[in-house]
Amino acid sequence: MVKQHVLLLGATGETGGSILNGLLADPESFDVAALVRPTSAKKSQVQDLVRRGVTIRVVDLDGALEDVVGSLAGIDVLINAIGAGGQLAQLTLAMAAKQAGVKRFVPCAFATVAPPGGVMQLRDAKEEIYQLIRRLYLPYTVIDVGYWHQISFPTLPSGRIDYAAVVLNMIEIHAEGTMPTMLTDLRDIGPFVARIIKDPRTLNKFVVAYADVLCENEIFALMEEMSGEVIQRKYVPADAIIDSRARHMATLKVEPDNGAVRFTSIMDDYMYSKYVRGDNTPAYAAYLGYLDARALYPEFRPRSFRDFFAELLEGKGVKPYPALDLAALYQRE
Repeated sequence: MVKQHVLLLGATGETGGSILNGLLADPESFDVAALVRPTSAKKSQVQDLVRRGVTIRVVDLDGALEDVVGSLAGIDVLINAIGAGGQLAQLTLAMAAKQAGVKRFVPCAFATVAPPGGVMQLRDAKEEIYQLIRRLYLPYTVIDVGYWHQISFPTLPSGRIDYAAVVLNMIEIHAEGTMPTMLTDLRDIGPFVARIIKDPRTLNKFVVAYADVLCENEIFALMEEMSGEVIQRKYVPADAIIDSRARHMATLKVEPDNGAVRFTSIMDDYMYSKYVRGDNTPAYAAYLGYLDARALYPEFRPRSFRDFFAELLEGKGVKPYPALDLAALYQRE
């Protein structure tokens, strides 16, 4: 088997780290390198990658296009897990990938399924990249993964799973809690991506990867069953989600650099798309033309939410973004 030369941007992040693990677990299929900025090359996280056998390529994504093109020499698959704050860098990467002859460009999607056009700000930013890819006639695969198990659970009254919670006292149920939504364990994004990028069926396609389809009421009930605790519920009506979303978007027009409001506005979009519109479902993904990774790779069993929660109860969970205080950013009302 001929190895694919894969270059990953964002390898030290949450999603990128999962993708890296998935690629390194299949050394017969992939030769893995990480793309880093000059300011990050000496960081301890990057040096950890070197110790794991990952080749490091250094380039200034804000520098000359020809330098970025050079950094992609010999690469078959370029995967971008740069994160929401670096979407514009993808424009340069896409143009450089085309010139460098990259055989498959995987832009930074890895989110819930939603349509472009005013539903989610992040989705609209990604659409700008997708349209550029198509104008360039650049081979691509867009991969979305639903919402992580790790940020989809309420906390328990006892506090025994607080250690893994991104935000404490998250007991909200949105729009009656009956809307199903696709969920995926963060750790399974990498194994899904490894399968997707070596599959010719996924070239120039959108693919959705997920483990479960659960509504909030089902999540609360499952957790109560397994924990033996009764979880308090705070119901957030659909009208309140819509009003909050409109209010924060209006504030951003006046205060575009207000980071706390922008973060809350993004979260409003997620709640609106998932729980009011019901976008993040296999049926809607199929309507939008996505391939279903569960159907493509029936041999792979991703971790169910039940499996994930059992680990939490055993004290084996891991808090994502441990260095980031999301509670300080999330202006809940």
